[in-house]
Amino acid sequence: MKRWWAVDTYVIIPGIDGSDDRHWQTLWEREWGASAMRISPASWSAPDLDDWVGAVQEAYDEVSQRDGQVVLVAHSLGCWAASAWLNENPSSPVGGAFLVAPPDPRGPAFPRQAAATFVEVPARPLPCPALVVGSADDPYCGPEAAAGFAARWGARWHLAGACGHLNSASGLGSWQHGRELLDSLTRR
Repeated sequence: MKRWWAVDTYVIIPGIDGSDDRHWQTLWEREWGASAMRISPASWSAPDLDDWVGAVQEAYDEVSQRDGQVVLVAHSLGCWAASAWLNENPSSPVGGAFLVAPPDPRGPAFPRQAAATFVEVPARPLPCPALVVGSADDPYCGPEAAAGFAARWGARWHLAGACGHLNSASGLGSWQHGRELLDSLTRR
């Protein structure tokens, strides 16, 4: 039985090639310690949707054994893996999905050849509270498209300003604003 005072547990779902040492996901994961589990698909550089969804399942299975609600923390292509997993597992108890900078599979910058199995993932209503965070100048997805994904996912939408792809190159560090947004999603 989960106790109401338990700390959240997190499944970290990065984009292609994972998140480097300067990425906010990595910094948060270090801070969370044993309360977080990063997915580890075999296909980091040539993403295969089934492999990534399986990796989300493995990480979920690990953290769901601990006290606290499970929260998915996804970036970039990881947003699509998270949404696919959630739609395949609608009865799995998840406290929230924090979806940052989802790339537009129909956009010109989407890596269609490298991530071909992600191109047709539908944006359907998610079975848990969700928050999509986008940037005004994300080269992989314009704010209108990101807001559209949020609407189809049944998620709250937040435009974080002009922050690029909300990754290491954006210079966000531990991204305090992002933590506040995550807290707003998971606050009981």
